[in-house]
Amino acid sequence: FPGQQVLGLVENQSDWYLGNLWKNHRPWPALGRGYNTGVILLLLDKLRKMKWEQMWRLTAERELMSMLSTSLADQDIFNAVIKQNPFLVYQLPCFWNVQLSDHTRSEQCYRDVSDLKVIHWNSPKKLRVKNKHVEFFRNLYLTFLEYDGNLLRRELFGCPSEADVNSENKQLSELDEDDLCYEFRRERFTVHRTHLYFLHYEYEPASDNTDVTLVAQLSMDRLQMLEAICKHWEGPISLALYLSDAEAQQFLRYAQGSEVLMSRHNVGYHIVYKEGQFYPVNLLRNVAMKHISTPYMFLSDIDFLPMYGLYEYLRKSVIQLDLANTKKALIVPAFETLRYRLSFPKSKAELLSMLDMGTLFTFRYHVWTKGHAPTNFAKWRTATTPYRVEWEADFEPYVVVRKDCPEYDRRFVGFGWNKVAHIMELDAQEYEFTVLPNAYMIHMPHAPSFDITKFRSNKQYRICLKTLKEEFQQDMSRHYGFAALKYLTAENNS
Repeated sequence: FPGQQVLGLVENQSDWYLGNLWKNHRPWPALGRGYNTGVILLLLDKLRKMKWEQMWRLTAERELMSMLSTSLADQDIFNAVIKQNPFLVYQLPCFWNVQLSDHTRSEQCYRDVSDLKVIHWNSPKKLRVKNKHVEFFRNLYLTFLEYDGNLLRRELFGCPSEADVNSENKQLSELDEDDLCYEFRRERFTVHRTHLYFLHYEYEPASDNTDVTLVAQLSMDRLQMLEAICKHWEGPISLALYLSDAEAQQFLRYAQGSEVLMSRHNVGYHIVYKEGQFYPVNLLRNVAMKHISTPYMFLSDIDFLPMYGLYEYLRKSVIQLDLANTKKALIVPAFETLRYRLSFPKSKAELLSMLDMGTLFTFRYHVWTKGHAPTNFAKWRTATTPYRVEWEADFEPYVVVRKDCPEYDRRFVGFGWNKVAHIMELDAQEYEFTVLPNAYMIHMPHAPSFDITKFRSNKQYRICLKTLKEEFQQDMSRHYGFAALKYLTAENNS
């Protein structure tokens, strides 16, 4: 900027400031066609020296005496200041702010320039504006939205990059590509693009150090559960979503259209972008766990609804059971319904009645009782105080733990053993499993996931899962020594 120029702006591409768009149209004062503030270059040091703060404020106050309000917010004030001080502005080329309002004359710009830099939908109607080239620009914009961001990671030239020598690629190169389980093993080293806090997040944990965050992960097919969970759990939530670039935009539109989700600022949405052929369930859990701001977390799944009031109950339990100074995992007993429409039980007594009537079942009662049997549901029915249970093979309860608990093992992807391995590691680290007598959660029915279908129909999938399981147990033995032998014995006996 030569001389006293401090503001770089593109000329307004409609007749707005000329005041001839409709009868009695009275715009704020502007120099000629005025300038559009969708794109501004600001020379901040010079602006501060010339006392910009007072300059624009005085101009605004004076104009508001007769105008009473602005129509175009900051743009009106910038233009009023420039009208008085034309020397402040450096006119940027039109292609840095191609304006697509209803009254645009921007075709004069793109008729002469093919390399447009910034397209600006400067109308409250956004993509629904009416002008003769709107279809072309709308399609351009939508094509951009549908792009797969992974295209931007491809090496287009054969130049060596730092990535070639980093440790993860080194580990990947050491894998045997002829191994029938190669695709499973490589998932452990896949680096996923991740967008943390995709939507606005603003939450201060309670000062009494009892705060608990609900942690879960999901893909697009479970999106319908979000509003229901928000109605059941008023505390903070950390969610990892596994989406493609296009699905991320769909999710954005869905969230912005939901009054329930938009009214909550204590939900952290972290997008992990799709890569590879498996659902990286434990990576997603780790992403959600790492980004909590509370001392405790409730490790749940997206297809469960917590009982009403569970958030406050868990905060009281954290104090009662001295979770701050003991290694405990507090178990929230899990139930399920096969009914899509359920009158959710408001109390333990109501839940027990539904259990007796066959409206509810203990979780996985029909297909995998071992996963939750150690919770001891018979004892829970009459329990009024927390009780301790022992680890058994294949145990996979939903637990409340301190935020410093071990991460999930990334080698387990898709369906099978992803939670079992984590609970086993908690046991190896001598966590006490304590069942909460007045807590419960209910699994809601849904279509089977793609991964469980693969597990059931693909023999090689099941073989590889068994191999990974055995390797995990060997790693446990190396890491925890003699104490970890019981996991091998339990596995052989089960």
